[in-house]
Amino acid sequence: MGPSGRTSGQGSKRDARGQPVIVVAVQILRAAAALMVAWHHARHEAGLLADRGAGPALDPATLLPWWGGVDLFFVISGFVIVHAGGRLAGRSGGRARFLAHRVARVVPLYWLVSLLYLVLALARPDLLGEAAALVRDPVALAASFLFWPAARPDGTVQPLYGLGWTLNYEAAFYALFAAGLGFGRRGAVAWLCGSLAVLVAVGALVPGLPVPLRFWSDPIVLEFAAGAGLALAWGAGFRPALPLRVGLAVLGVLGLILAARVLAGLGEADGFLRPLLVGGPAVLLVAAALGPPRDAAAVARLPSTVRGLVALGDASYALYLLHPFALRLVREALLRLGLAPALHPWAGMALMLAGSAAAALAVHRLVERPLTRALRRRLDPGAPQNRVRAVPAPVPPRGRED
Repeated sequence: MGPSGRTSGQGSKRDARGQPVIVVAVQILRAAAALMVAWHHARHEAGLLADRGAGPALDPATLLPWWGGVDLFFVISGFVIVHAGGRLAGRSGGRARFLAHRVARVVPLYWLVSLLYLVLALARPDLLGEAAALVRDPVALAASFLFWPAARPDGTVQPLYGLGWTLNYEAAFYALFAAGLGFGRRGAVAWLCGSLAVLVAVGALVPGLPVPLRFWSDPIVLEFAAGAGLALAWGAGFRPALPLRVGLAVLGVLGLILAARVLAGLGEADGFLRPLLVGGPAVLLVAAALGPPRDAAAVARLPSTVRGLVALGDASYALYLLHPFALRLVREALLRLGLAPALHPWAGMALMLAGSAAAALAVHRLVERPLTRALRRRLDPGAPQNRVRAVPAPVPPRGRED
């Protein structure tokens, strides 16, 4: 899930000239995290194709815990929010501005996707299983749109659109960080990490907590704290040398491979096991990505493949939210065209992933960015990038806003 980003400039820090800067490798990791989650679900779609006679079933064993893209997202989110939002710490109106930026970034696309899912639930409830039952529960339905954890009839704590469970964590993380902005940048990070640690301790020690507290006290929230700590270190000048970055990346990948092997025997990654086995390697990967910041001109000089991955990193939120729809559309297209048996499984899964990426890039550019900019102008009209500057009439405005 990766709503933290640089759409409309809100996820990027600015250099001494006021120009937005990004950490390129972190953007690429955002793309990788979304692709991991999409690949995890593509494997499920390939299994459904096998059930319908397209080919043999996939081996359930995997090289990596692909669902761990969520853990990578959480660490990145902790980093990006402190990296970008920390400049508002201690400023008058900083809390309100930070939350306005987060609402503008997260809400429009998520609500659109949730509304689409609601229409599907009303039209074809047989396709959605337990999620369809939420349509008959107005309280749970409202909670789904308000990022409030609520239990489904089967007991799972998920909103109407199941992938939104990650955003329920993100929203709580934003609220905690906003509450600490009055303490300054370091104080905000200390407040955030301390609050998350207390939440986890309460969840571990106190039985029978209400659903929201039980949800928010899951040890997975420590991954946000780890990302925030990395942002503080990066802001203080931590730039690992290239050999160290390569070593951290190798250790991170090896850690994920080991996690896949361990979890294959254990099944569920509950409690502290998930942040330890999967979150730990994710922290190493994000640490490996902490190179120097680059402005738009420097990014434009990068090889086209790298620029493409940076663009997909920008669209990672759209990719995370939309890939289930794209995967199913490609799956059904393969079946109707009679191509599923010939392409099953790997070529078919690759097409599903490519279709998801293409849809995400299009929606990010045509829907997500315009909506984010429009809502941000309304919620925070005083933001520097929303101000109208006088320019000579013959010279059109140039350059990307994000």
